[in-house]
Amino acid sequence: MLHSTTHEPLGLDACRLLAGALGERPTNALAIHGLRAGACRAYVLGKPASPRAALVEVEILPGEPQGFAADPADLWQLLRDVEGWDCVEVAPELADGLGRLIVHETGRTVRFYDDVGFLLERPVASFAHPAVRLLGVGDRALLEAAPEELRSGRPPDLGELLATGVVAGAIVDGRLVSRAYTQSLTGRYADVAVHTLEAWRKRGFATAAASLVAQRVQEAGHIPVWSTGEDNHASLRVAQKLGFVEAYRLVYVIPLGG
Repeated sequence: MLHSTTHEPLGLDACRLLAGALGERPTNALAIHGLRAGACRAYVLGKPASPRAALVEVEILPGEPQGFAADPADLWQLLRDVEGWDCVEVAPELADGLGRLIVHETGRTVRFYDDVGFLLERPVASFAHPAVRLLGVGDRALLEAAPEELRSGRPPDLGELLATGVVAGAIVDGRLVSRAYTQSLTGRYADVAVHTLEAWRKRGFATAAASLVAQRVQEAGHIPVWSTGEDNHASLRVAQKLGFVEAYRLVYVIPLGG
């Protein structure tokens, strides 16, 4: 988790002011959700309602904050006073400048890694599987008993996720082996995440589960968002099968060494 001896983390009211200043976009759906719910740690340079730079680390992605600024120098001024981050996700126009500042001021090298973002603005392609169904509040024990791989990346409160989010999973012999769920729900967007245990991949579970989640999200009036690493070919294929269309890219700036 991020921490700083120079800057105070924002309280809930200030987080909500920052959410308003950033505005809701598919590129920041996770950050906006975290800011509104108080499920994040955030720092700003300037005032929350008009920040020069901001860092937002959502609870489900510790050490991987998203950075916002018009000038990479402002973002670096904030980052160098904050500890606990391994990489920072930024808009492409900030990446090179931020990388040069990190190299110049720390002597470390940096690596860049694209995060590919998709939107689904037409009806999701329907994929069904007999082992896959939507999960509800009565399935909490099923999720709690799942391997860590299927529990990581979820909000801390499973009951809240099942009650207010959308979750689908593949169940084999009474065990959860694949799941899709809404990582975030904002007024307009819903970020959909999937994971399947390695032994159960290439059976259509992730596609069917994500199809169910996206369908329910669209019925509720949200636009599904999907993001994945540039070399995560399995995830890229699932997104394309469901009808998602690439809409944006963000860049992880990753300092190496040190």
